[in-house]
Amino acid sequence: MKYSHDGEQYHIGLREGDVGKYVILPGDPKRCKKIAEYFDDAKLVADNREYTTYTGYLNGEKVSVTSTGIGGPSAAIALEELVNVGAETFIRVGTCGGIDINVKGGDIVIATGAVRMEGTSKEYAPIEFPAVADIDIVNALTTAAKSAGGEFHRGIVQCKDSFYGQHSPEKMPVSYELVDKWDAWKRLGCLASEMESAALFVVASFRKVKIGSVFLTVANQEREKEGLENPVVHDTDKAIRTAIEAIKILINKSKE
Repeated sequence: MKYSHDGEQYHIGLREGDVGKYVILPGDPKRCKKIAEYFDDAKLVADNREYTTYTGYLNGEKVSVTSTGIGGPSAAIALEELVNVGAETFIRVGTCGGIDINVKGGDIVIATGAVRMEGTSKEYAPIEFPAVADIDIVNALTTAAKSAGGEFHRGIVQCKDSFYGQHSPEKMPVSYELVDKWDAWKRLGCLASEMESAALFVVASFRKVKIGSVFLTVANQEREKEGLENPVVHDTDKAIRTAIEAIKILINKSKE
């Protein structure tokens, strides 16, 4: 079965030339327009299923933003098809929930690697293979976060397939596994929990492209359990600006 027609990718509806080498990957299609407002001369180029794409320019370089939907399966599809049409460098921008007690709502988290507690990456690589971010992108995101000011954290995040498995693990038939593993992530120093980076990092390794992730922390359920201050923040603009500045850094570095 063919999964493209005349070069158009089956799910994302894009062809070669529609996107730049650099692509930002939010989950929410509605967030794409907000991100594209940071581009010069941004235009909507595709809108199919959960995949919305705008293309414009940053520092004179063609760049794009494509939404992935929620979770590893749809994110992996987006990444595969974007690589097929010429994209090479990716930054996921999303939200996360804090795990480490020091990560507060409103803080920025930069992932250096991800726990593969999801299913998509297992259909690409044995579980022993690590899900890691590209070091150049991690460094660019770190520089951008430092310049922006405010709290940010850099380290391992945990990825899962079930949102409610995280937030109500004791109600699940496999509570014995979810609760015990959550305790392990805390003891190992995982910063936060989200749903896409493990799959994206492994697919990027397979497809030989560069990727990193930056998140807004919405809240931290562990701080709530301990009776600590637990601000709830939904404005993703700071994470978006961090990704935009990181791409500018990467573009400028590539021109040196």
